[in-house]
This record gives sequence, structure tokens and C-alpha cells, in this order.
Amino acid sequence: MRTREGGLIVEKRGSARSASSEGGGGRRDGEAAVIARVRAGEAEAYAALVRAHTAVALRAAVACGAGAEAEDVVQQAFFKAYRSLGRFKEGAAFRPWLLRIVVNETRNTVRSAGRQRAVVGREADLLGSEPRIPESADPAVAVEEQERRRQLLAALDGLGEDHRQVVVHRYLLELDETETAQALGWPRGTVKSRLSRALKKLETILPGGGDEHG
Repeated sequence: MRTREGGLIVEKRGSARSASSEGGGGRRDGEAAVIARVRAGEAEAYAALVRAHTAVALRAAVACGAGAEAEDVVQQAFFKAYRSLGRFKEGAAFRPWLLRIVVNETRNTVRSAGRQRAVVGREADLLGSEPRIPESADPAVAVEEQERRRQLLAALDGLGEDHRQVVVHRYLLELDETETAQALGWPRGTVKSRLSRALKKLETILPGGGDEHG
């Protein structure tokens, strides 16, 4: 990856395996080793972190409204994260820390552009080009699933900013409560309370949300 600002190249070498080991503890240990190498002057090692977290960073940018600017937002976020590694807390998880940078960068981009992404466009970006439903599935079931996703994304746009962010981080980005708190810069108790209120609000917005299958 080459950024416009610093010309940082992180395309080669580094251990992707070490940065994305299975299990939270193993992954964190691997990331700590990579970060230590980068801090020691081995800039190329940063490529491992980029490869391990690009997909979730893109999802975060799209979910927060970056739209067509998502790749630029993520590239800028990785560059800022690289420049800030000296302030990264030793032993902390890299992913929520990075996602906090991505979210802030997305907000700045959306604000400067003076626009918000349309629900339909955001849905297309989130789902991507690869079908999520097998071709062999019942067409009626496929249509129903697509409609449910459309309704969910529309409902998310009906939430306040804090409630939308906590749902996106907890479920779309699949962070646990601790990671969500780190990514959003909130106490864990705030995450729990806002998530509870957000889910209750979604129940009232989504069709059938109040029944036993909602």
C-alpha cells in the first residue's frame, strides 16, 4: 500500500500468519510481535497488519457511510495508524484501535463531502459482488432474505448516531463488547446500555420485530 502523504510501502514481506493467528490471545500476541518489529524500524512488517485487517476496515468504512471513498479512507486510516504506533498501548488489541481511526476518518470524509450514503447504495457495498445466498436456494427464500437485509439497513439509518454505531460495531463488524468499547472510546457499561436501547428501537422499526420470531 502506498499513501499519498508519506509514500509508505507495505506491500511485501512481514508475516500475515503472525498477525492473524486463531484465537484472541494468539492473534494479540502475534500482532504485538509485528508492532514491535515496526517500532524497531522494520516498516515492511506493517504489511502483515494491513493484510489481516483490511477487510474489516473496509466494512467499517462502508457501514459508516464512506461509500466510493471507502478504500481511500482505509488507506488513510492505515497510514495514520502507522504514524501513531508509538502511542499504541502495549498489550492492547490492534483491531478496535484501528477501527476507531477508520470511523473517525470516515466521519471527516463524509462531513467534508457534505453527504450521507443512500441505504440502497450502502447495502450493495456491504453485500459485495459475491452472492450471499446459494444459487440452489429457493428463489422465494432468496428474495425474502434480500428484503430482510434491506429492511435492516433502512432500520439502522433510523437510529441515532450512537445507537447505529454500537450496532454496527457489535454485529456487522463482529466485535465483542470490550473491543466495541475500545473502538468507540466508550466505557463497557455504556456499550451495553446503548446496545440494549438500540436493539429495542430496532424491534419497533423492523416489520415483525415485536413478535416471537422478531
